Amino acid sequence: MVLSARLQLKQSQSLVITPQLMQAIRLLQMSAPELEDFIDREIEQNPLLSRGEEPGEGAADGEAPLLSRSSSAETEISAAPPSDPAASETDAPREDLFPGEDRSAAPLPDARIGAGGRDFSELPDEDSYVASPPTLLALLEGQIDTAFPQGPDRLIALTLLGEIDEAGYLRTSLEAIAVTLQVAVEDVARVLERCHLFEPAGVFARSLKECLRLQLVELNRFDPAMEALLENLELLAEGRLDLLLGRCGVDREDLSEMISELKALDPKPGLRFASDPVALLVPDIIVRAGPDGAWLVDLNDAVLPRLLIDRSYHAEVSAHLSRARDAGAEKFLSDCLQKATWLEKSLDQRARTLLAVASEIVRWQDGFLHDGGAYLRPLTLRMVADEIGMHESTVSRAVANKAMTTPRGIFPLKAFFSVALAATDGGESHSAEAVRQRIRVLVAGEAERVLSDDQIVTILKEEGVVIARRTVAKYREAMGIPSSVDRRRLQRRKLAS
Repeated sequence: MVLSARLQLKQSQSLVITPQLMQAIRLLQMSAPELEDFIDREIEQNPLLSRGEEPGEGAADGEAPLLSRSSSAETEISAAPPSDPAASETDAPREDLFPGEDRSAAPLPDARIGAGGRDFSELPDEDSYVASPPTLLALLEGQIDTAFPQGPDRLIALTLLGEIDEAGYLRTSLEAIAVTLQVAVEDVARVLERCHLFEPAGVFARSLKECLRLQLVELNRFDPAMEALLENLELLAEGRLDLLLGRCGVDREDLSEMISELKALDPKPGLRFASDPVALLVPDIIVRAGPDGAWLVDLNDAVLPRLLIDRSYHAEVSAHLSRARDAGAEKFLSDCLQKATWLEKSLDQRARTLLAVASEIVRWQDGFLHDGGAYLRPLTLRMVADEIGMHESTVSRAVANKAMTTPRGIFPLKAFFSVALAATDGGESHSAEAVRQRIRVLVAGEAERVLSDDQIVTILKEEGVVIARRTVAKYREAMGIPSSVDRRRLQRRKLAS
């Protein structure tokens, strides 16, 4: 057998997540306040960006608003990208980054980003605001900036950051991340091992045992006995302490101290950074009835950022730098224009995605908007994704931290999604939220006879809902409704008084 070297060409296709595309994904998931903060930081770093004009005022020459939108979303949402001399400077064509976008349609009219009428001169002084606590993502992103200032490891770390949940756990396998980024699994594992050193201790863990182990290592309390205890958490949960004594090789007093140390750890370290819901829920989507009875779906101008690209300033400075032959400054200015252009495209795509998702939700939940919660239909993220031609994860990011105002009030977008409960007659299934509303009505209508969970099941089955007793109990407890025994006692007290 003769060994020889040779050159071979191979053509293949792969999906690569660029930093710009990752930014677009993050923008889609941001709430309105988070997006406002992000825009403020971009304006500080990019001299070509500035706040837009107030409604009714024209933009300065050479400036163009970064986004336009339609006044309603009853028809197909599509738009052509604005003309941009630096569009070719991005590292991927627009059609590759935003597949399915109709580039032949006319631009959406009648809007600018944030044309909502806010007068910044009338806002309270910044000293009147209380500093908000840092979020988990912001804290970890700052540590990633320090640990991975540049290079492929930074991209891996940011991808890992995007896959953790609110408790700080990594829910995606390393193999899946490696395939997505086209890197070796060993490289992902190496970056993850370094991320395990971040604060708070326990973040980026893939299981409860790993989360507790990372915290014990941080406290210098991870010895063989504690390792054996972690490996036998199931025995601890079952209360089989005698068996644990032999597995850990300690006496009863030491085991009691070890269990106390475990109880002092935080099984969900990320939740301590979860901020409480704001008192005022500002909607991102506005739904109102049209003159012909159809629902009109709009973006809320008040929460859209007003942002302009100063192209005249770019042209002036670029001409000056060309004469001065300052290559470093020209590169910086070109990068600023590229980032501003990409931000333009990302904000435009974010708005269109929100409108598409909201329009499908409104179309599906027409009965709820007309007649109330009892008519809320079963809806899942996959159903919306299939209808609008997007991935399920994109819909999930679009509905996160977003709200919609309707004639019936303001609701988080996630409130319109509900699992389906089968019907007894084989007809259309019922949404879990509608069943909860029905249980609440039945309990509220109790007079002399308090309904047990079994009786509620019987009533619901007569109304065509297939439901188990334990499901009724779960829904009742989630709504804070006491059991039939407690409700009966409360009723006796009221009669006695």
